[in-house]
Amino acid sequence: MRIAVTGTSGQVVTSLLERGPLAGHEVIAIGRPALDLADPASILPALEAARPDAIVSAAAWTAVDKAESEAEAAHATNATGAGAVAETAARLGVPLVHISTDYVFDGSLDRPWREDDPTGPTGVYGATKLAGEQAVMAAHPNSAILRTAWVYSPFGANFVRTMLRLAETRDELGVVGDQVGNPTSALDIADGVLRVAANLAAGDDPAQRGVFHMTAAGEASWAEFAQAIFAASVTHGGPSARVNAITTADYPTPATRPANSRLDCRRIETAHGVVLPRWQDALPPVVARLLAANN
Repeated sequence: MRIAVTGTSGQVVTSLLERGPLAGHEVIAIGRPALDLADPASILPALEAARPDAIVSAAAWTAVDKAESEAEAAHATNATGAGAVAETAARLGVPLVHISTDYVFDGSLDRPWREDDPTGPTGVYGATKLAGEQAVMAAHPNSAILRTAWVYSPFGANFVRTMLRLAETRDELGVVGDQVGNPTSALDIADGVLRVAANLAAGDDPAQRGVFHMTAAGEASWAEFAQAIFAASVTHGGPSARVNAITTADYPTPATRPANSRLDCRRIETAHGVVLPRWQDALPPVVARLLAANN
């Protein structure tokens, strides 16, 4: 199957380029200048030229804090651009998989979030991603929106890479301990995306469309995640630091982070047969790759 992905960089895009051929798919990444989400007129000709069997809408404005001061640009990419990609997929008659986020929720529940729970983003990033979800569903019925969270990988900027870098020069780190979520490898996200895209292309089951949550199994706080990163690093002779759990109030940011980002993933297991590995199992190979790349 020929799959066109919006964007040419980023953790999910790069993971799709690596994992697609392993699953027997041809993955084509299309980004600027040919395809610019901030320029909707560029989207149709770029994707039409790729002749895809399915489209993955992975490009997004992901600078969460910067979005607070650049709301118009974030909306142009995450909402207007996402809707234009969905309109293009509908016009080409191919299924669409759209990547979204836990930030559409306010983080107030004391259990994992389900797809039918009320949304309530607390910042610009979450609000624009929610608007993008709504635009996708309005434009193209043969779509699956996959919400994920706490993404890390061997590629690009992410929490795992940051922790390893900081541990090279620091013996002790303060890491937020009162936010919980599901650390999720972008490599596993890519595998799930490919499975969903193939299912949509092969069938016409209404249960396989709509909104789904897709994260790794297991949960952790950022502090617990950091401790696991260093435990994996030490086994490969990499850097480590003592982790001190701090509160969200101790680490203020322009955008409010959800205290509870845990997502209930039972719906995607039922509809698509997708179950991502435990984050504790997915993390060590990523740490090993990052350390090897630095040597």
